[in-house]
Amino acid sequence: MTTRTPMDAVISYGPDAPLVREILARPEAGPGQVLVRVKASGVNPLDLKIRSGKAPHAKHPLPAVLGMDLAGTVEAVGVDVTAFAPGDEVYGLTGGIGGLQGSLAEFAAVDADLLAPKPANLTMREAAALPLVFITAWEGLVDRARVRAGQKVLVQGAGGVGQMVIQIARAFDAEVYAADRAAQRSQIEQLGATAIDRHCTTVEEYVDDYTKGRGFDIVYDTVGALDPSFNAVMRFGHVVSCLGWSTHSLAPLSFRAASYSGVFTLLPMLTGQGRERHGQILREATRLSQAGKIAPRLDPRRYTLDSVAEAHRAIEDRSAAGKIVIDIAQ
Repeated sequence: MTTRTPMDAVISYGPDAPLVREILARPEAGPGQVLVRVKASGVNPLDLKIRSGKAPHAKHPLPAVLGMDLAGTVEAVGVDVTAFAPGDEVYGLTGGIGGLQGSLAEFAAVDADLLAPKPANLTMREAAALPLVFITAWEGLVDRARVRAGQKVLVQGAGGVGQMVIQIARAFDAEVYAADRAAQRSQIEQLGATAIDRHCTTVEEYVDDYTKGRGFDIVYDTVGALDPSFNAVMRFGHVVSCLGWSTHSLAPLSFRAASYSGVFTLLPMLTGQGRERHGQILREATRLSQAGKIAPRLDPRRYTLDSVAEAHRAIEDRSAAGKIVIDIAQ
């Protein structure tokens, strides 16, 4: 009888239970899968919602290993995998939802289609900060809205996804504006965008100031600001949103003959359809990163499997100054 090799992992047992570090059986790479030795795991706000039982759309039954983003090295490959070999450095948005094992573990067996070669100029920690936010930004801005040079792009919110939207739009030579709190001005300007204080400036004012009343070619809503977005887009323009929980009037959008696209980044992982597109998008992230066009912003604090709860608290209390990343292995 063969005994499975053990590994360290952190388990979430439910809303009222603490996170627990446990020894689990190390997974094996099945057909089409890659066994990754996880070096770093990116933390996303959705992890906390899953843990608290407030994310039924993620379909991740507890107890479970959380963590969607990872970076690490290939330990082994399954049958039919030819794109990767043991020793390769990879990263991806690979689990932590839909019953797929997350990245808060020493090893994860993941669909090879979800992975891409890690940017050579990034550390494992930096690479683990990219997948979810970059894929979400790229799907809306490039796959849906078809951003191109010279367009005026407005980003609602300059958090993790918003910062990636700014950088991707800039890489396409678009003119970028970002509406957020005054405290975000410096960060927005460092990324090469024009900052708009959304609390002190009306939609009508910034549309007049920056587009002469014409409106923006593309508006990407990352914070649930669809009503201002519908009123800021130009005629025949495009509004994209990665948040779709509220009810809104479509009249302002319709009267502009503008279009709307929703982005649900988790869908390929939940359904198994379109996973290869995620790997393709991350190859674009690798290309842009190595060309110096994009870079993640990390919180400087270091966390390990023993301090995942502290990392989660840093997101809850909004003290994070960038993406929180867990060090899984040295």
